[in-house]
Amino acid sequence: MSRNARHHDAPTRPRLRLLFGHAIAIGPGKAQLLEHIAEGGSISAAARQMGMSYRRAWLLVDTMNHCFRSPLVETAAGGKGGGGAVVTPLGLQVLEHYRRMQQLAEAAVADELAALERLIAPAPPLEPH
Repeated sequence: MSRNARHHDAPTRPRLRLLFGHAIAIGPGKAQLLEHIAEGGSISAAARQMGMSYRRAWLLVDTMNHCFRSPLVETAAGGKGGGGAVVTPLGLQVLEHYRRMQQLAEAAVADELAALERLIAPAPPLEPH
């Protein structure tokens, strides 16, 4: 396998996170979680899609809800009619701004990223360090 083919299999990319104090207000995983909640109307279903526990997903939602002026996700208690979750209009707005920031950041660093990619090893390590 050529060196360039290996780079293509494991692309490098910037990861944008918005920090609020010590908390990550929104980042790639939280944005994906919001998208899954918006699509399925459920935190538990979104968690399953992402391969995480409901508790982990709930903690991520709780952090996002505390980092912004009002909740990004609102929940309804379970019971006879069932529970559920909805991404609020603010949540959709935050998600839209975040995705746009990602696009702008990727475009802004494209040349430097290409230069760094030429310096990166043929394959990433098997485990993060």
